[in-house]
Amino acid sequence: MVISTDNPPAHLPLTGKATLITGSARRLGAVIARALHAAGANIVLHYRNSAEAAASLAAQLNQARPGSAVLAQCDLLDTASLTQLARTAAAAFGRLDILVNNASTFYPTPMSEIDGKAWDDLIGTNLKAPLFLAQAVAPALHENRGLILNLVDIHGMRPLRRHPVYSIAKAGLIMLTKSLARELGPQVRVNAIAPGPVMWPEGGVDEVLRKRIIDRTALKRSGSPADIARAALYFACEAPFVTGQILAVDGGRSIGW
Repeated sequence: MVISTDNPPAHLPLTGKATLITGSARRLGAVIARALHAAGANIVLHYRNSAEAAASLAAQLNQARPGSAVLAQCDLLDTASLTQLARTAAAAFGRLDILVNNASTFYPTPMSEIDGKAWDDLIGTNLKAPLFLAQAVAPALHENRGLILNLVDIHGMRPLRRHPVYSIAKAGLIMLTKSLARELGPQVRVNAIAPGPVMWPEGGVDEVLRKRIIDRTALKRSGSPADIARAALYFACEAPFVTGQILAVDGGRSIGW
């Protein structure tokens, strides 16, 4: 279904809902932001360094629906600043209904090269920040029977070679999803999406490796960010009795290892 963003009618499923999406200036976060916005949501676009891209996306969303998108800059590794980010998000539209923990860092950490800096960065962005941001927004979400949606990874369930710290962080985020579902229920639902090959890393992937990954995917093709956005819409709009669940959107990559 294609939903127009021009003056959305009141029947759009997320009309009046406010959503904070971390790392939403570019790539997957931006695609999710567009999809939720098209379903009627107002969007708080979080970014760390991508100010230009964030401003451009906000301008596009606000052109489609005036006053529907605002910016929020924050370094998620600065745990003390997450409370203010939560306050900014809740104040932007007078409420907060959805938190999408999308921001992530990803790079290899071979065993011989792991150091404290890489550990703090990968664990901090992929696990620590989602925990403390969830803690900070929980009261607002509780008030509105809201949703936390975490972007995990199939490699949080089956480790990626040369990426042990990243895999550990995403495994922790999977358990955090389930733990928060117990801690915050019944008022707040908490779920996660585990993408497979839907968007290649910014540095690119060797063609041989790309072919090997696709060959080991049951559907024998890569997906797209739109597949993840559709899953996000499902959790946000059509899953009121679903919590504590991890949905792999991977074309069968995790069963065709």
